Amino acid sequence: MELAQSIIAAIQNAIDVNRAVLHEPSFYGNESKYVQECIDSTFVSSVGKFVDRFEKELADYTGAKYAIAVVNGTAALHIALLMAGVESGDEVLVPSLSFVATANAVHYCGAKPHFVDNEERTLGIDPLALRNYLQDSTEQRSGMCINIETGCAIRALIPVHIFGHPCDLEGLLTVAKDYNLVLIEDAAESLGSFFNGKHTGTFGLLGTLSFNGNKTITTGGGGAILTDDQELANRAKHLTTTAKTPHRWDYVHDEVGYNYRMPNLNAALGCAQLEQLPEFLSSKRRLFNRYCESLRDVEYVHLFSEPEYCRSNYWLQALLLDDSVASQRDPILEETNSAGLMTRPAWTLLHKLTPFQDCPHAPLPIAESLEQRIINLPSSAGLV
Repeated sequence: MELAQSIIAAIQNAIDVNRAVLHEPSFYGNESKYVQECIDSTFVSSVGKFVDRFEKELADYTGAKYAIAVVNGTAALHIALLMAGVESGDEVLVPSLSFVATANAVHYCGAKPHFVDNEERTLGIDPLALRNYLQDSTEQRSGMCINIETGCAIRALIPVHIFGHPCDLEGLLTVAKDYNLVLIEDAAESLGSFFNGKHTGTFGLLGTLSFNGNKTITTGGGGAILTDDQELANRAKHLTTTAKTPHRWDYVHDEVGYNYRMPNLNAALGCAQLEQLPEFLSSKRRLFNRYCESLRDVEYVHLFSEPEYCRSNYWLQALLLDDSVASQRDPILEETNSAGLMTRPAWTLLHKLTPFQDCPHAPLPIAESLEQRIINLPSSAGLV
């Protein structure tokens, strides 16, 4: 297919290699040194100096007052939802175009994800479409947003910064305030991304990050909760440490907790990765610019670029097909992968997945269009 071959040639020209995976970590710094130091100390579990250091450095970098390191981004989002007061029977507004973990974390609370539309300008939730939808489908009762059809409280709103690109936080914060919703940012993909000069994950009551092996920096597996609220930070640390009350030797747990704390061994890796974050971000921006140049003359496609007033981390480079060639997405995926260039589509929309097919959702025309038109290109920081 002519379009697929043009895309393959453009990718190869941009990265100057014939084969590439979608995203792999880079270990060029103190990873081995810190991990070995951790092993030598014997403090390899959830207690140790690297956990404390990683949390402090995360807070310093993002501008959050507190960071609580946990085992993965899904666990971070689960605890953040509990901290926000999400209860069984509630509904939580979630973009249909997102990774399944966003909806899973809502389900862990006994709540239901309520899917809303994305926008092409940012790839995140569309504030205007959301406002219009809530105006028609909800009412306010005793200071709560109630779904007229189900009678359930819509407790929270989860903006997701898709592929690391900040969504319209200003617009979504206004909607959240007007409709009495707690805003919790899923910033799993956006470490190093800023909206109007402020780091993502620090706008709502709580925010969450992920450090999976495919993220901009990795701890192997890991995540973090961000907040400016000291009481919430203390409670999050307590809940993620099996709700164990402090004592020199006794084991007393004052509520049902979760074994979610990040091991010191993982945090050691994270500390080394954080030291290299500025260079990783610079490399990803150089890769974006090279893709832009290489794809400039390829018709019917364009590379998604950071929204206005934002600075994106370009975690995954996203190619958008024109509507006229959307039907060629799968053949392009087939040919690029067969050529040794790992490309991927966007996720299957969450409202289509079997566990969530009975969940409420708004009209989703833009999410449905984007699902058919997005192709992620090889995006590792080490490619340039």
